[in-house]
Amino acid sequence: MSRFAGGGTGNYGQCVPLEGGVILDVTGLNRVIKIEPGSALVEAGCLIVDVERAVRNDPCVKGGQEILMFPSTRDIATIGGFIAGGYAGAGSVRNGILKDASNVTMIRVVTLEETPRIIELKDADIQKVHHAYGTNGIITQLRLSLKPAVDWVHHIALFDSYSDALRFGCEATEAIHKSVDAFLITAVERRIAPYYESEFGDRFPANKDAVFSMVNPNCMTAWRALVNKHQGIESMAFTESQLKSEKLSPAFECAYNHTTLIALKQDKSWTNLQTVAPWTPGVGIDIALVEKQMQRWGDEVLMHHEFGRQFGGCVAFGLPLVSFFGKDRLYEIIAEFEQDGCMVFDNHVVTIEDGGMKEIDTNQIDFKRIADPHGLMNPGKTRGWLPEMVCP
Repeated sequence: MSRFAGGGTGNYGQCVPLEGGVILDVTGLNRVIKIEPGSALVEAGCLIVDVERAVRNDPCVKGGQEILMFPSTRDIATIGGFIAGGYAGAGSVRNGILKDASNVTMIRVVTLEETPRIIELKDADIQKVHHAYGTNGIITQLRLSLKPAVDWVHHIALFDSYSDALRFGCEATEAIHKSVDAFLITAVERRIAPYYESEFGDRFPANKDAVFSMVNPNCMTAWRALVNKHQGIESMAFTESQLKSEKLSPAFECAYNHTTLIALKQDKSWTNLQTVAPWTPGVGIDIALVEKQMQRWGDEVLMHHEFGRQFGGCVAFGLPLVSFFGKDRLYEIIAEFEQDGCMVFDNHVVTIEDGGMKEIDTNQIDFKRIADPHGLMNPGKTRGWLPEMVCP
């Protein structure tokens, strides 16, 4: 049994074998092979931060280029692991999710057969292995789309209520590609602020709710006007190089699953959930529902939302902190989210389908029959692969 591991930074336990065997570490495949205007061909074991540096510094495009999205673990995660297990990240509010067309245009896979073969999947066919947890092929190379580089301003805006922070986030998200430009919009409620205190202090105090953003410097006037419209106050606006001199973390390390990591470093009793709230165009998410949920759960659930785009529309991903009192209570909270009309991606399970897809992806299973006919890769991680499918 084997497992494609990348750098092992996933939060769903993808790199933990269920039936023994070996973990395949591909971090030695770490070359940026070719950079062109609009794309980069890279090996799967490249650290994402190294890919980002390479495309920003390459002279093929004046001013450099940047990758379209990355996880909050940009500096330690591999690009292959992100594609094999990821969904969205910093950049998704501007460029969509990994599954959106043209964000990843080619994935090269090595099969696990008696005589291994190399298969290149292009365009829509990449979905055969994207987000498959390494169950159906060893990813070795990828072609990523690029855009002209931006020296993003890492920004914090403070609000008098979490509802105000969400209203700002909803309007800012719908304004992207119109009046403003941002790479990240993250709302974090004030009860999470104490976990940020040692680093950010008054930039995120415990009596304010915060929105962490990465904003195009060319639209800072419009961005600040939007903050003011929602009675917000700017508490930080630094480029990444300025952040380093101030010894502050970048905004993307205050977002997505880093928010959970920051809390866990100080209190191991937390877990989290990943949800999607319904979005009404021109309105955003149902903020009254979020207020109701906060009243219902009290200190059991601390709210945190990531704004993004997927499949051509806007979306808000919820990544709330949840006090873990036991499995039964956790699944009561999940059921209540679902009764409220929110989709839940359960990161407390080991199978692809139960985590979020909720159904078996037959295209991925069909490709596993080709690339892993003996069912050796990551056994037990997909319900779609049955014992009778194994080639004798």
